[in-house]
Amino acid sequence: MAPSLFVATASPLGARFVADRRPDYHFPDPCTPGHLRRVRRCAKLKMDVRNLSQHPHPLRRGPVKTLSHYDKSGRVRMVDVTAKPATSRAATAHAFVRMQKATVASLKRLKNPKGNPLEIARIAGITAAKRTSELIPLCHPLPLTHVDVRAELCQNGVEITSEATVTGPTGVEMEALVGAAVAALTIYDMCKALERGMEISDLHLVKKSGGRSGTYLRSGLRSRSSRKKNGSKSGPRHR
Repeated sequence: MAPSLFVATASPLGARFVADRRPDYHFPDPCTPGHLRRVRRCAKLKMDVRNLSQHPHPLRRGPVKTLSHYDKSGRVRMVDVTAKPATSRAATAHAFVRMQKATVASLKRLKNPKGNPLEIARIAGITAAKRTSELIPLCHPLPLTHVDVRAELCQNGVEITSEATVTGPTGVEMEALVGAAVAALTIYDMCKALERGMEISDLHLVKKSGGRSGTYLRSGLRSRSSRKKNGSKSGPRHR
């Protein structure tokens, strides 16, 4: 059976078939022009790939992101920030320790053999944030200008917020995350005599500002903040 003729239209970023295909070949749709050329060589099919510069729906390609902790040969490296200017940077992170209602009730009455877990967790988080470069191997040691960790008792656990600021050549996202993580671990350590099944969850970056990449705000926070301004009740989801 002679190879069938089919026609494909292609843009620099992809291609779509506009005619019937051979039933004994599987062609992904859309696929890249490079794939079409490989199929043509292997199946010896005649094809017409027309470059459409005026594509009605051009695909947009954003900036290419790379892993900065690897060099061109794939070796792990510490990012060189020598030439970067010192600017004001800030970051906020979040974590949550989920526990049973009986454990929450004990915390409200401060009946814990080790003392007040919330205050100890705050101090542990602040201390850990200042020593992030000793815990995360390729983090830069930064002279933090401010660290604040808050541990708030909720209906089903403890909600933790960690904030870090610096004037330096690199960001403080890891400092904020480490502060929240260690504060959550401290809550577990302080309360494990009451409950072993506590869960640490929702450790994430809430927002960051400063630096070349600008401001980052976790998706969903803008809508919640706007609802608060409009007077609706939309407290933390854990409460």
